Amino acid sequence: MPKSPMPFFWYELMTTDLDAAEAFYTAVVGWKAEPFDKAPGMPRYIVVNSSERGVGGLMTMPEDAAKMGMPPAWIGYIHTKDADASTKALKDAGGAVHREPDDIPGVGRFSVVADPQGATFMFLQPNRPDQPTLPATTLGHVGWHELFASERQAAFDFYASQFSWTSAGDFDIGEMGIYQTFKAGPESGGGIMNKPPQLPVPVWQFYFNVDAIDAAAKRVADNGGKVIMGPMAVPTGQWIVQCQDPQGAHFALLALTR
Repeated sequence: MPKSPMPFFWYELMTTDLDAAEAFYTAVVGWKAEPFDKAPGMPRYIVVNSSERGVGGLMTMPEDAAKMGMPPAWIGYIHTKDADASTKALKDAGGAVHREPDDIPGVGRFSVVADPQGATFMFLQPNRPDQPTLPATTLGHVGWHELFASERQAAFDFYASQFSWTSAGDFDIGEMGIYQTFKAGPESGGGIMNKPPQLPVPVWQFYFNVDAIDAAAKRVADNGGKVIMGPMAVPTGQWIVQCQDPQGAHFALLALTR
């Protein structure tokens, strides 16, 4: 078991229209986009930055994923110091490996995996020094990570055992059951709940920090996206909306004020 928690630390959108996605998210979240200087032959990749540093990347969905019917989606990377060992441990614990560890030139070693219930994420072993941890409320960064699981308790137990995540308490949310919150480091946390029936498979959802929720929700609608739920106040005193971008990828926004 790792001695220190292994948090999510990079977020990637696989989309069907890269230019449209860049325009949408820079307008909605306020990110600054820049092309990634890549090795020859690598697909086009756009890094999105907050005022502090890079948060994630946008790319066109790989052809093989599109052929399998994968919809546009945000996927998170969990930080690891050894991608091969983490991938093997996940597989041994009942998870699935969709792509074995491989190298990304100039970036690090990664793999594409899923937890035992099928929620997909990636491992990344960066080949650059770790950056200092930023406050969870930093604008443009992910302030909350939410897993819609088939079985909440088993999902929490898996992530706790694999990545040293710890419970931050649970809440009864009525018909939706229990909402299990967790800490994945000093400035990283989120919640796990049983997925609603309309969700076909377990999935992670990421909440990007914005300055005020009503104005951000208006930017979503004005730029061709949809607000699916909210604005809604949450127990932390913050405000959220859950959204869908124009290409169909789900995401959420989080703000300290309405």
